[in-house]
Amino acid sequence: MTDTLPDRLSVDPRSPFYQEALLARGVGIRFNGTEKTNVEEYCVSEGWVRVSVGKAVDRRGMPLTLKLKGTVEPYFRDEPA
Repeated sequence: MTDTLPDRLSVDPRSPFYQEALLARGVGIRFNGTEKTNVEEYCVSEGWVRVSVGKAVDRRGMPLTLKLKGTVEPYFRDEPA
């Protein structure tokens, strides 16, 4: 497995940007210098994150999200095995 994170990653298994192996390893996100724990999807090149909004869900049971623009810094939470 590579030590570089993709430009775009999603936690939704239905998304084409979903990568289970990377998510199992643990990915952290710093957005504008602060740690975010509720990130559903990010894109480094376009500079945005999609975060869940509380416990609200849509009619399909998926969390409602809000798109925020700024500096995105993804990193691995653990060291490679």
